[in-house]
Amino acid sequence: MSDNEGLPLRQIPAVHRIIAHPRLISLGERYGRAVVKRAIEKTLDAIRSGAPVNPLLEVIVPLVEDEILRSVSPSLRKVINATGVILHTNLGRSPLAETAIEAVSRACGYSNLELDLETGQRGSRQAHVESLLKTLTGAEAALVVNNNAAAVLLVLTTLASGRQVIVSRGELVEIGGSFRVPDVMAMSGAILAEVGTTNKTRIGDYRAAIGAETAALLKVHPSNYRITGFTQSASLSELVALGEEFSIPVIFDAGSGLLGEGLAGKGSEEPLVQCAIKEGAAAVTFSGDKLLGGPQAGVIAGRADLVKACAKNPLARALRIDKLSLAALEATLRLYMDPDIARKEVPVLRMVTRPLQEVRNAAHRFKSAIERDLGVDALSARLEVVESEASIGGGSMPGTAIESWAVKIVPAGVKVSELARSLRLGNPAVIGRIEDNALIIDFRTVLPGDEEPLRRAVARVLAGDHSGSKANT
Repeated sequence: MSDNEGLPLRQIPAVHRIIAHPRLISLGERYGRAVVKRAIEKTLDAIRSGAPVNPLLEVIVPLVEDEILRSVSPSLRKVINATGVILHTNLGRSPLAETAIEAVSRACGYSNLELDLETGQRGSRQAHVESLLKTLTGAEAALVVNNNAAAVLLVLTTLASGRQVIVSRGELVEIGGSFRVPDVMAMSGAILAEVGTTNKTRIGDYRAAIGAETAALLKVHPSNYRITGFTQSASLSELVALGEEFSIPVIFDAGSGLLGEGLAGKGSEEPLVQCAIKEGAAAVTFSGDKLLGGPQAGVIAGRADLVKACAKNPLARALRIDKLSLAALEATLRLYMDPDIARKEVPVLRMVTRPLQEVRNAAHRFKSAIERDLGVDALSARLEVVESEASIGGGSMPGTAIESWAVKIVPAGVKVSELARSLRLGNPAVIGRIEDNALIIDFRTVLPGDEEPLRRAVARVLAGDHSGSKANT
């Protein structure tokens, strides 16, 4: 029997009585009377539909309060990444450097986005980053759009609409979310010419496919998968030489946007954008929010004539970068002017190259603090510092593991899935990973400023609070 069986619906208080409750008046002053009224109506609708709730004022008011706090809580909010995946697509990929965050804040108001302050005349938003990109990549010119898929689309539309583009079958990748290179090619109006096989494509395969309608050769770096064993592929330098022979430009989708030797850690096979430019690629495209460590953006760097043609394409306006992302990108690129500063200040690079001992120390600090706060005997879980393996993620450096350390939490009296859920629903939300009926808190991806909030969040849950934290009021 539900709690409200036998209690007539007429006992439900009227809206005007509920909204006059002092606690709801206080919330109404903060969030608005309309918000409170909607929360009351939603709560009462649930009761009338048979929700097992006693329909009395002293019961209803707390339910309304909870509904108000849920309704005013932002959907997009801070998360502590304890998964060990550095570029976690579901968690927004790369966190921004502090200088980039400050730049975004400055750009929120009026700015000289498209104003030349020297002349007072209309300027270009590209001017804020083009010279930086030219310096960092060695390219003649550069253009920024809203993501790398857009960059590839714009280049193909500009250079090859209605004409043939040759690409290896082994490089017809799926970028993510069922978004595939052939789809981008079709959208651009270019005609796809597949050559070679999945595991082997030779330079001769490209040569044999070149014809009067060939507009470009496209090479795609397989940044989100790896084929090993009986494989072969044509190098970028081979394609450039072939392109020069037939006066055909080579487009290289570099993917992750690595801008410095050694910045991706040991064993990295990611191509350097500077090297691709130096080898002669006519246009190189890459992401801003992967190994570059900046905001979502797509960069086109290469020959001045090709970049200029892309900028004049009407599609460029539809794909243009917004002012906040542009501000963050400019600030991030400025850090790269000194690679040592970039390694320290860009969070992605700092996480990739952080000394293993520092990660281990952070894990031990966390375990000791939890045991000190709650007492070892009072803990509702067993905590253990363990070796772990982190990864780059975000479609970068597949199969590359990074040594890490983590705290393994084995809960008692509650399922590990419930523990993980309680941490997800907290404020801030904490996301770990579940392995062998334990929750793994990997400290490779816990930002230094998040260590204390993480400790508080985990301590709350291990103390028995599995309700999740309410929104800040």
